[in-house]
Amino acid sequence: MSVDVHPNHIDQIKQTNVGLVYRLIDQYGPISRIALSKKSQLAPASITKITRELIDAHLVKEAEFPELGFRGRPAIGLKVDSEGWQFLCIRINKTSIVIGLRDLSSHLLVEEELPFSVRSNQSFLGCIVDEIDNFFFRHQCALERLTAISIIINAIIDPINGIIQSSPHYDVKDIPIRKFLHQRTGLPIFLQHCITAWTIAESLYGAGKNYQNLIQLVIDDNVGAGIMTAGQMLHTGNHSVVEIGHTQIEPNGTRCYCGNRGCLETVVSINSILRKACQQAANHPCSLMNTMVVNNEPLTIERLCQAAIAGDPLVTEIIYDAGERIGRIMAILVNIFNPERILIGSPLNNVQHILYPAIQKQISQRSLPGYSQQVDIVATQFDNTGTLPAAALIKQSLYSGKLLIELMQG
Repeated sequence: MSVDVHPNHIDQIKQTNVGLVYRLIDQYGPISRIALSKKSQLAPASITKITRELIDAHLVKEAEFPELGFRGRPAIGLKVDSEGWQFLCIRINKTSIVIGLRDLSSHLLVEEELPFSVRSNQSFLGCIVDEIDNFFFRHQCALERLTAISIIINAIIDPINGIIQSSPHYDVKDIPIRKFLHQRTGLPIFLQHCITAWTIAESLYGAGKNYQNLIQLVIDDNVGAGIMTAGQMLHTGNHSVVEIGHTQIEPNGTRCYCGNRGCLETVVSINSILRKACQQAANHPCSLMNTMVVNNEPLTIERLCQAAIAGDPLVTEIIYDAGERIGRIMAILVNIFNPERILIGSPLNNVQHILYPAIQKQISQRSLPGYSQQVDIVATQFDNTGTLPAAALIKQSLYSGKLLIELMQG
């Protein structure tokens, strides 16, 4: 009895195997074909075929390396060939756009942060295209073989179809950015939420490396979470970010841009914490916050953290209260996802001696002991700037084999 194997299944298996072999070469190269076969658990014949195709596409190359304990000629191994391959990373912030050119190993070649606003006589997409064109013009001497464009933004998005559905910072609705840029450039276009992309970057290169089950909490202008379970990002097929920032914690609280009142983001975002410090400063004459308000000095998160480090009781109380509120939500997530590690990405990492115990206390009190006792809380390795998170999308697509197949097919 013959088994009918659908061609799509064969293509998917090939994509998965190619991505696996490329990832192992990237992580362990120079690596021998024998070692590749053992680590991938693929047959030597399959390794030979896949590596030949990768070499022919100039994505992998052979390199000599000495084998420990052996004399004579060096062994021949394989390593990633990133020379000439480049991709463009774009980060769209509230008032700026960051554009970076990187090679296939994610090495940064050039990066610029520029003011960004949608001009009255142009569309959102038109302004982005202008910035890309101007970037290419300024750095045309650095350009070689451009392979893909990755875009990250703090907005409600559909990453599968490449659509920006809405944004708290720009007047946009259902912008088909992937389709538009693909038609303009012919390149693969990747779109993702900043928080999800940042979590992917931490899992590949940062504080989440070698962990299969992660929760990354971001406390900044936006509050959200990226969740990785069994090595896969949760929700990457739809809105992609866990919207804990829009969980209502104060029913009669401040109106949020999402339309609801009293969202977590209206209470513990950096702007909300700074606003609370200003409002309460008058009732605490001994606080450094009171001195700043009286003297009309600008209150920044850096100065707030400095006050907390100096032991200012008002600031310490505000930060601890924020940690408790966050911890109650995190306790629920710990019970659901049982993470090995919680990453915190925030300017408040400068006062983690106040923030982390408050979060940990709530997790310990409100989640299963077997779950809460095994999880540790650490700061992210990277901050919430630059194009490294956007680069992580390209690396992830290479490791999945999706982008590799497109590059191998020319």
